[in-house]
Amino acid sequence: MAVLPIRISGDPVLHSPALPVEEFDDDLRVLVRDMYETMDAAPGVGLAAPQVGVALRVFTFGWVDEGGRKWRGGAINPELWISPPPAGEPDPEEESEGCLSFPGERFPLRRAERALLRATELDGSSFEIEAEGWLARIFQHEYDHLDGTLYTDRLGDKDQRIVAKIAKKVGWGRPGVSWMPGVDDLEG
Repeated sequence: MAVLPIRISGDPVLHSPALPVEEFDDDLRVLVRDMYETMDAAPGVGLAAPQVGVALRVFTFGWVDEGGRKWRGGAINPELWISPPPAGEPDPEEESEGCLSFPGERFPLRRAERALLRATELDGSSFEIEAEGWLARIFQHEYDHLDGTLYTDRLGDKDQRIVAKIAKKVGWGRPGVSWMPGVDDLEG
C-alpha cells in the first residue's frame, strides 16, 4: 500500500469529468487500496480518484456517524440521486466543508439533506446506500469530483473571491501542484 500525493485545485484532472471504470483488475484494487491509505493519512472522510491524479469514476469514504456507526467503502462508477437542497444561506457552523484538494480551508455550502448512492464494489457486486446529513454531504462532495467540480466551484461570489485570493497567494490554481499526506503540513 502507498500514500499518494493529492492534487491541488488547478490541476486539469480535477477540473474534467472522470471516465467510467471498465476493467475490474489488480490495478483497480491497488488504486482503491492506496486511496484508502491516502484518505486515512490526510486525514479525510472521502477521496476521489481524480484527487490522486487518476481520471476514473471511483471514490472512497470513511466516517463514523453520531451513533458510532462506521461508514467505510469504495464506490466505483457511482450514480447519485439527491433531494432538493434547502433554500437559504448555508449555516457556517453546521454546513462548512473542506477539501483535500483545497487544503486547510473551510467554507459554508448548502447541500441536499438526503442522497441515494448506487455503485459497484471491487468484486463487481452492486450496492445502494440511503444517506442523510453528513454522509449525504460526503457522497455529494466526492461525486462532484468525478464530474470535475470542486466544492469551491459551488461557492457564492464573496467566497469565490476569497478562494481566488488564497489560491494566488499560495501558488495554487495551476497544473502539477500537489501535497503529500504525512509529509506536508497541510489539512483539508
